[in-house]
Amino acid sequence: MKIDFWLFLKGILMGAADIVPGVSGGTIAFITGIYERLLVSLQSIVPALFELIKDRNLSGFWNKINGAFLMTLFSGILLSVLIFAKLIAYLLVNHPIPLWSFFFGLIVASVSIVGKQISEWNIRLFISIVAGAIIAYFFTQLSPASVEHNYLNAFLSGLIAICAMILPGISGSFILVMLGTYSFILGAIKDFDVIVLVVFASGCLIGLLSIANLLVWAFSRFRNMTLALLTGFMIGALTKVWPWKEVLTYREDRHGQLLPLLEQNVLPSSYELITGASAQVGVAFVCFVAAIVGVLLLESFAGGSKRSVSDEV
Repeated sequence: MKIDFWLFLKGILMGAADIVPGVSGGTIAFITGIYERLLVSLQSIVPALFELIKDRNLSGFWNKINGAFLMTLFSGILLSVLIFAKLIAYLLVNHPIPLWSFFFGLIVASVSIVGKQISEWNIRLFISIVAGAIIAYFFTQLSPASVEHNYLNAFLSGLIAICAMILPGISGSFILVMLGTYSFILGAIKDFDVIVLVVFASGCLIGLLSIANLLVWAFSRFRNMTLALLTGFMIGALTKVWPWKEVLTYREDRHGQLLPLLEQNVLPSSYELITGASAQVGVAFVCFVAAIVGVLLLESFAGGSKRSVSDEV
């Protein structure tokens, strides 16, 4: 029961992170030591396994897909998304600096933890880190699209965004912003629009099973290089979660409320001049440190239970 509780808590943390543009649930999975186990469990879900269901061997099917692990984790993710969607939306509008400071600290600490797992260094790994950072930075600079809010785009959004959500450093929510469907999906979550959520979840499921196979293959064949690339992703994503920003353009949500759309990073002193508001440097620093301490505690707790892909396959 203790293991199940902590796994459920990790799912809650992943769900909360996935709601925020700029933060990845995959980063939380990596920090807490369940990332590779999650990939292997997802990879095990193949069409051939469903023959076990036809043969009424439900127990065998459940064990093959690591069902207890997946159900506990995704229950936490789902509950977190349903509970925290309104809270995160509120914090993004009313207390953005403390929130972004917390996630900035989370990612800074995560870079160290992921980088530590690289067993040996060479010039190719440094190139991979730089390449990952450039790719992530490129995504953070893209201008959001404007698309029609319909079921087809909800499905495609789920298909594309989930691939980013499972990657440390690349935010699925930010991809939704780029696709122009973030407010549409977040509104469906807050209003519990079942049809939109089912269509979106269907796209997520197909995308998740597809990318899991690719990532398991990458970890099993090119573990150090994959870790280096993911480390670069997180470094490049830091520009997106910098707490002090100047808003260049706004977007309007379904309730007519104006929310930031395009922003550029500024220093705290410049932020005060531009906005006339307090930079909240002290609060930001406390949130930053709290995030780092939290990550280190999570990593310490999960340290003895981390399992590699090679152990799982």
